[in-house]
Amino acid sequence: MQVEVLNISGKKTAKKVDLADAVFAAEPNDHSIYLDVKSYLANQRQGTHKAKERAEIARTTKKFKRQKGTGGARAGSMKSPVFIGGGRAFGPRPRDYSFKLNKKVKALARISALSYKAKENAITVLEDFSFEAPKTKNYTELMKNLNMTGKKTLLVLGSANGNVYLSSRNIQKAKVINASDLNTYDILNADNLILSESSVKVIETILNK
Repeated sequence: MQVEVLNISGKKTAKKVDLADAVFAAEPNDHSIYLDVKSYLANQRQGTHKAKERAEIARTTKKFKRQKGTGGARAGSMKSPVFIGGGRAFGPRPRDYSFKLNKKVKALARISALSYKAKENAITVLEDFSFEAPKTKNYTELMKNLNMTGKKTLLVLGSANGNVYLSSRNIQKAKVINASDLNTYDILNADNLILSESSVKVIETILNK
């Protein structure tokens, strides 16, 4: 499919870009998307949660009441989970939530997400550009020219550009990443996907392996 290339003023240029059908017009696989998003979100978790169990509580182990004749259940330690201040039974422990996902499944998920965006006409191809200095005003002006002010956008660059990244960092709902770091979650989380001209070739090269 062919897409017209826009400049940073939001106007059409004479150029057009061919988006490969194998990447942008494939049959989406919803299950691969589910697995990849689940993996991405699981990897964001620190897993440092911890509660003290009875073996870790600093309390006396002296038997504080007699075994029989109290009318209540027998008890031999204040560390028991049934008492206030006692250890927690089966409390959370530090753990790693990440899980392995095959490279082909990840690639299929990204292709599926890109195909959904293409079907929704939510992909814009932008001429390669740069800012002379990192200024939030420049990025705000760019979004205004593209009629995307207030929308959740993902700008994908062919290579790292510090000025563009820093210009967007203070804007809500705006995210800038390199084509090599493109992931399924970010694609689906954005209302509009903005691809720089050079990023299209990088994405197709990575996903057509």
